[in-house]
Amino acid sequence: MSSKILTGLEVLLNDKDLQKTFPGQIGLLCHSASVDHNYRHAAEHFIDLFGDRFTTIFGPQHGFVTDVQDNMIESDHYIHPYFKRKIYSLYSETRIPTDEMLSKIDHLFVDLQDIGTRIYTYIYTLTHLLEACANHDVEVIVLDRPNPINAKDIEGNILDPAFATFVWRHPIPVRHGLTMGEVAKMHQSFWYQKPCRLRIITMQKYLRQMSYEDTGLPFVNPSPNIPNTDSCFCFVGTVLLEGTSLSEGRGTTRPLEVIGHPKFDPWKYHKQFSGLFHKFNLKGFSLRPIHFLPMFQKHQQQNCGGYFIHSTDRNLFKPWRVGQVLLKEFKRILPADFHYKSDPYEYEYQLNPMDMINGTDRIRSWYDQPLDYEFLEHIEQENMSEYLAKRKEILLY
Repeated sequence: MSSKILTGLEVLLNDKDLQKTFPGQIGLLCHSASVDHNYRHAAEHFIDLFGDRFTTIFGPQHGFVTDVQDNMIESDHYIHPYFKRKIYSLYSETRIPTDEMLSKIDHLFVDLQDIGTRIYTYIYTLTHLLEACANHDVEVIVLDRPNPINAKDIEGNILDPAFATFVWRHPIPVRHGLTMGEVAKMHQSFWYQKPCRLRIITMQKYLRQMSYEDTGLPFVNPSPNIPNTDSCFCFVGTVLLEGTSLSEGRGTTRPLEVIGHPKFDPWKYHKQFSGLFHKFNLKGFSLRPIHFLPMFQKHQQQNCGGYFIHSTDRNLFKPWRVGQVLLKEFKRILPADFHYKSDPYEYEYQLNPMDMINGTDRIRSWYDQPLDYEFLEHIEQENMSEYLAKRKEILLY
C-alpha cells in the first residue's frame, strides 16, 4: 500500500490520535463506493472505530447501496438490517438534512466518490449538508477522494446563476477540476456566508494530474450508470443527452459511453462526423458505429443506431466539446425525431431541462444555428479567469 495513495478514509483509519479528536456522536454520509483498498466499506470501519457512538448513516442520490436509477427516483429511510443504524436518504422527500436528522450528531463525516462533473448531484448534497450543519453547530469532516477524471483539466461553460437549482447550484465549469474536499472549501470561502465547522482529511500521495487508474485504488461504481472510469470521462459530454430524446446508453451495459437513436444510421454519417472532428482538431477518442437495444429507459427494446465513444488519449480528449458537437449534429440530422426533455428534471418544474444541464439557454439557441465552433471556445472562457483565481486559493494538492 505504500506505493498507492491513501484516501481520507484510510488516513483516518491509520491515525489513532486523529480518531480521538471526535469524542461525540458520529454520522456518516456514504454510498457503495465508500471503500478502502481492500473493498471494506466505511460503515464497517466506523462501527469498529466508534462503536455505539456511530449512530446514523446518510445516503445520497442513488441510495446508500447505490441501487437506484436516475432523475427523481427516491430512496426511503430505514434501519439497516445488518448495521442496525438508521439510514436517512438525502434524495427523498428532502434533499437537505432536517433538524431531526442532525439532532443527535456532533461529527458528520462525508465519504463520497464524485466523478468530477458539474452535472452530478453529490457535490450539491455536500454543500446543502454544510449549510444545514452550520445551523446546528455540527462538525463536518470530508474524507477526501480522487477526482477520477483528474483534478487538473477543466472544460465547459460556467453555470449562469439564473439556471441554478437544487443541483448545479454553484458557478463552476462542467468539468470543474476539484476534489470533494476542495468543493467544500470553495463553498465555505465563496458560496455561503455562515461558516460551518469544517475539517478536511486530505489524501496522501495524491497528485492533481492523476486519473483514477494512477491512484492504485479499486474502482467501485459511484452510481448505477458509471460502471468504469471510461464512463466518467465520457459522462462530461454524453450527460448532455439527458435533456433530449437521444439515448445516452442507459439500459445497456456501457451507459454514457454509448449514444444513439432508433432513427439514426451510424454508418451513413460516420465520415461526416469524422470530418467535423478533424476540422475542429478534436482528438483523443474514436467513434465506433454500433447498434444497441436499451433494456429500459429511453427507446426501451428498440434497436438504436449510434456510436460507442472510445477514449484513446485522455490527455487530448475533450468530451464536453465532443458531446456538444454530437448533440447539435444529431438534432440537425433527426429534425422530426429530436426533441428536448419536457417533464420535470431534478425537482425543477419551470426551467427547461436542457438549459439546466447546460447551465445557460444560450447553448440551446446555438443548436439551431450554423455550426460555429468558435462559440464553444468563447462560452468556455466567459468568467473562467475569475473561477480559476478562486480555485487557486482553495486547492489542497
